[in-house]
Amino acid sequence: MGLALVAAVATVDDIPLIQTIGLLSNHFGPLAARALEQLPGGTEAVLWLADRVTGWGRVYVVEALCRLDDPVARPWLLRSACDGDFLNAYFVGSVAQTAGLHEVITGPTVDDEITDHTGRLLLVMTFSQGMGTTLSRYPHAEAVLAAHLRHLERLGPSASRYCIAAWLASSLGENGDAGSIGPVQRWQPYRNGYLALLERDDWCAVARDALGAKDPGIVRLVETASDRQLRAFADGCGSREVRSPVRP
Repeated sequence: MGLALVAAVATVDDIPLIQTIGLLSNHFGPLAARALEQLPGGTEAVLWLADRVTGWGRVYVVEALCRLDDPVARPWLLRSACDGDFLNAYFVGSVAQTAGLHEVITGPTVDDEITDHTGRLLLVMTFSQGMGTTLSRYPHAEAVLAAHLRHLERLGPSASRYCIAAWLASSLGENGDAGSIGPVQRWQPYRNGYLALLERDDWCAVARDALGAKDPGIVRLVETASDRQLRAFADGCGSREVRSPVRP
């Protein structure tokens, strides 16, 4: 009730107070975000909160940034909105639309952060049925997938890129969520592209080194990886069949 009263008559002097309460985002995130949206400098205040909340709180705050549709927020939306939680599915479509993802990622050069975040956005869309925009309903899906592949090849491998490519290759195939991707034939060229990267010597070497360093993403991938599909782990790393991820 106190936050509701503050939100109704808030001034810029109240921003630190609202932000502090908003850190308890699972309970107070929606009202805190709405209050900050209405204030001068609201975008920067919501961005501050967005960097510090997770779970449902992140959903509320990212949705607020999308409603604001402020160019100031677009760099953050393009690089940091998806933090790996399955609840990201609720806002993935809004982020892609508000940030103009398809226009940015299809450009000739894109930085590492945008490329890596685009992979996470695409992956979330492969299991977002019933929550948000699915890959099958995202109007720019093919263009963004093609651009993501092109930038991955240009940038080269890392442990996180290997994981995203492997999960996308799985999620775009027969083991994927049919309600989110639709007919798998539509995605076969892009699935083949990700599989081709995973076959390359340099990508395999990076994945093996990451496994030796016990990188959490690679370790989790190996626990459910198929020797037939992932050459990097075909030497008996205890891997099994690739299944679509519950979360990226």
